[in-house]
Amino acid sequence: MHILVTGGAGFIGSNFLLLQVPRQADITFVNIDKLTYAANPHNLAAIANAPNYRFFHGDIANPRDVDAVFQQYPIDWVIHFAAESHVDRSIVAPDAFIATNILGTYTLLEQCRHAWRAGENHLFHHISTDEVYGSLGATGRFSEDSAYNPSSPYSASKASSDMLARAYHHTYGLPVKITNCSNNYGPRQFPEKLIPLMILNALEGKSLPVYGTGHNVRDWLFVEDHCEAIWTVATRGRPGETYTIGGECEMTNLAVVQAICLQVARATHRHPDEVSRLITFVGDRPGHDLRYAIDDAKIRQELGWRQRMDFAQGLAVTIDWYLANTAWVEQVRSGEYRRWIEAQYSQER
Repeated sequence: MHILVTGGAGFIGSNFLLLQVPRQADITFVNIDKLTYAANPHNLAAIANAPNYRFFHGDIANPRDVDAVFQQYPIDWVIHFAAESHVDRSIVAPDAFIATNILGTYTLLEQCRHAWRAGENHLFHHISTDEVYGSLGATGRFSEDSAYNPSSPYSASKASSDMLARAYHHTYGLPVKITNCSNNYGPRQFPEKLIPLMILNALEGKSLPVYGTGHNVRDWLFVEDHCEAIWTVATRGRPGETYTIGGECEMTNLAVVQAICLQVARATHRHPDEVSRLITFVGDRPGHDLRYAIDDAKIRQELGWRQRMDFAQGLAVTIDWYLANTAWVEQVRSGEYRRWIEAQYSQER
């Protein structure tokens, strides 16, 4: 069996591969990745030489690249992680989000539609976000039946890709499953996202910028719990169904940053006040959704999944990883990993 994983050199995809490749010797995992700024091949060092892992440098929005993968490998499943995912970047430059998230998903769906035959063991698992549902007030939670109401170019592009995947199932009978998850965190996350940015700034005594009043609420899901949920849905979920995945961990952004300050202080033997005084409030982000929360009863009741990592433990694991992997951080911040990618792949085309 061959599984195509898109965007595997990024944060969520790489963790999925690191979890599953050693366990699934009877499956060959093929990773297609464009290697944009947030993709880091060093994330995959532990599996780079695994006999059941293959890497393909390509763009999912380019039909020739996608077709080349399908010509080279008999792809049975697609686990579609690849996406531009940073909301702030989507506000400044939405074009990359339209290209990757919408056109890229369409290109993959079209390839599968033409390559696969009905009755065979195929799967297109589309990974999405709770942001497609828009903003909640003080009460309520998102579920699989929630109406779409995206607020940013990022969430609009993901909502579009969800709709495309769902349409290909209903129109063409493509075996599609969709998962919408809450905010992920954990080791190897690119330091533009809230938690790694705050960890690294706190470690270095830099300002900890918090949007607005810091009272926007997010649900936090440890990345390995998310990956186990994805594998559970891929192997046991029903085709044509959507499953929402949450961490049962609603926190304000300010509370998250305060928790980081406390744990960084403990890890570095500093007084908590020394770290927490680095918190500064900055102008709010345009269209900033107030609150996200997930009702994941469906995946729990149907498939028996539940998250294992509570936030305090997961945050400690994450901080310890960044403390122990300063070389990785330096490669990201200095751009050294980008120079390596350019040297390695510049002559491919």
